[in-house]
Amino acid sequence: MAILGQIRSKPWLLMGVIALALLAFLVNPESIDKVFGKNPDVLGKVNGEKITREEYNDQLFVLQQQAEQQNQPKNGLEEQAWQLLVQSKLIKQQFEKMGFEMTEDYFWNQIQYDQMFAQQKQFFDEKGNFKTQELKKQIEEMKASSPEGYNQWLKTRKSVEYRLMARQVFANISTGVTTGKKEAEELMRQRDQLADIDFVKVDYTAYLQKTKINVKTEDLANYIKQHPVMFKTEASRNIGVVYFPSQPSAADDATAQKEITKLFSGGTDASGGKENFQNTTNDSMFVTANSDMPFNNQYLKPNQLPQAMQAQIATAAVGQIFGPYKEQNFYVVSKLVGKKTSDSTLSRHILIAFKGSPAGEGVTRSKEQAKKLADSIGAIVKATPAKFTEYLKLSNDPNSAAQGGSLGWTTPETPFVPEFLTYLANNPKGATGVVETQFGYHIINIEDKKAGSMGYKVANLVKAVKPSDATEADTDKKARRFIQQVQGKSFNDFVNIAKKSNYQFSNPKQAKRFDGQIQGLGTGKDAEILGWAFDKKREKGDTEFFTVEGTGDKIIVYLNGKQEKGLADPESVRDQIETIVKNKLAAKQISDKIAAAKATSLDQIAKLFATTKQSAQVNLLNPSVAGSMEPKVAGAAFGVAKGKVSNPVEGGTGVYVLIKKNETTNKQPGDLKQFTESVTQRNSGMFGQAWLKSLQDNSDIDDYRIEIWNKVGAQQQ
Repeated sequence: MAILGQIRSKPWLLMGVIALALLAFLVNPESIDKVFGKNPDVLGKVNGEKITREEYNDQLFVLQQQAEQQNQPKNGLEEQAWQLLVQSKLIKQQFEKMGFEMTEDYFWNQIQYDQMFAQQKQFFDEKGNFKTQELKKQIEEMKASSPEGYNQWLKTRKSVEYRLMARQVFANISTGVTTGKKEAEELMRQRDQLADIDFVKVDYTAYLQKTKINVKTEDLANYIKQHPVMFKTEASRNIGVVYFPSQPSAADDATAQKEITKLFSGGTDASGGKENFQNTTNDSMFVTANSDMPFNNQYLKPNQLPQAMQAQIATAAVGQIFGPYKEQNFYVVSKLVGKKTSDSTLSRHILIAFKGSPAGEGVTRSKEQAKKLADSIGAIVKATPAKFTEYLKLSNDPNSAAQGGSLGWTTPETPFVPEFLTYLANNPKGATGVVETQFGYHIINIEDKKAGSMGYKVANLVKAVKPSDATEADTDKKARRFIQQVQGKSFNDFVNIAKKSNYQFSNPKQAKRFDGQIQGLGTGKDAEILGWAFDKKREKGDTEFFTVEGTGDKIIVYLNGKQEKGLADPESVRDQIETIVKNKLAAKQISDKIAAAKATSLDQIAKLFATTKQSAQVNLLNPSVAGSMEPKVAGAAFGVAKGKVSNPVEGGTGVYVLIKKNETTNKQPGDLKQFTESVTQRNSGMFGQAWLKSLQDNSDIDDYRIEIWNKVGAQQQ
């Protein structure tokens, strides 16, 4: 307040503050961030180019749309959206460095090669030409008639643009991947060259069974420092999670069983105890009013029915009841309420579309005119079926018209519009009629019918076995007692208390802020827990209590470690590298023992480690030694003088000492030109992703998301 008072009483001071900020901005635009904080609409930068919140949300939207179309979960895609956007920015920058520009002409000339369109036949005419103008027209019509749909197209177009740029960039860089004559000749020589060796292998696993080696944090850290590129990491958190699911008790199970028994053979309260599932005269209404799952009006195949009734359904009569029986956490009583054969129908049609219908591209006739024309054709064909083919030229379904109007054999499960399927189901072979659908008016002719499999309509009365209030209260009590026990304690205490009580424990060691889901958990609270763990106020050892809405489940979380951006914390990657580091420590011990023994022969070394001498034939390009790929051993075989004992070689599966007995050449078929082309093709295929990773590793990428999210809160995500 004192500063505010000064500013009010001294306007010149206010001008000075503004001038200072403006000067800082003019001198260095990045300085404004330090004066006012990060712009919440800029989530990061790639080599200085901004990634805006709008771009990020658009990329996330596209991924969520794809997930929905593929029946995949829509949550947990935030990090994937970010990575795609970063890579897209890098590709765009390379695209422009190569002298290209994403103009309108370039976009429309290249769009036919994008994965979204290239495999879709409807975008190409019979000569294989892409229908560019038709697609443009559809988009313009969408712009006028459906602003929401047009907005979705703009988001999708941005992704298409990035893919087209990537296609051009990768085509250019792969063109530069070549194989020189000298390189090819050397690779051919290595391919054909063989070395016969005798060797002794001191296997790491066998050695470590006899010799205990503890891998310290310092050992892990040294390995990480030796391989910094492999262990560059984003910010992450090491968290302990104890999950308390609110599972139904035996009493809850008995309650659900009692409820369904009452509905099945007793009577509902609403009917005064008179109506039950056995005597009801309206099965669908009874299920709708009393079941935990809605009534399904469809006819199903036997394998789509509950397992408890599948074996008996073929001989069951309509009205027969199955159960009560239990499936997972549900008690069920099933009643067969209908059955019929699912006929297969061979049909053909002529489609008369109208302006504005999905099939009405280029059509000028109104809906009324389309109906009049369809009725006229339908009457003629109904009277004289042979004239059907004369009107195919008027059909707005060119694909079926090219097949004589035929739609092939269909069943009620065929993904046709309901009106069409209803006509096929309710009319006999030879029938002709006019049917209206969203696509226009169909003149349908049923050419043939044959009986299919039997379908069954079943009314399922379902009662879920749910945790009672008492059960949820007990779960809550256990969780609260546990968090009281672990507050202020070490992580080891947290783990030990959880395991001693047989609670569900997991330990995601590298949870990222925008993973969306936590490994080993997967609840609606995961995103909130990640937000809690990455709060800048959070300290190692903090604990928190979470309740999963709608389930009564409880989660206790312990923050065990904070990994900031940079080299990975050794303990966070222990599970990944401990075995490698332990083998390296074992390799040093083995080599030191060989040196100390002053062994001069393979027999001495074999005796020293209670192992045996073996023989093998090795090759540099296929470095297999006794079933293990050991490139260092193959390299040593061609590097050591014939008849001389090699130095110990630290291999992937053990320490090797070898003697080269002989070198031979096994010339394989194929000339230099063929081999060169093969190597070039292989390298080109491998180069793209390696190049992109290298580009990303060596770019200046700023990620402000965690800082911004912590400031503005989840409501702006």
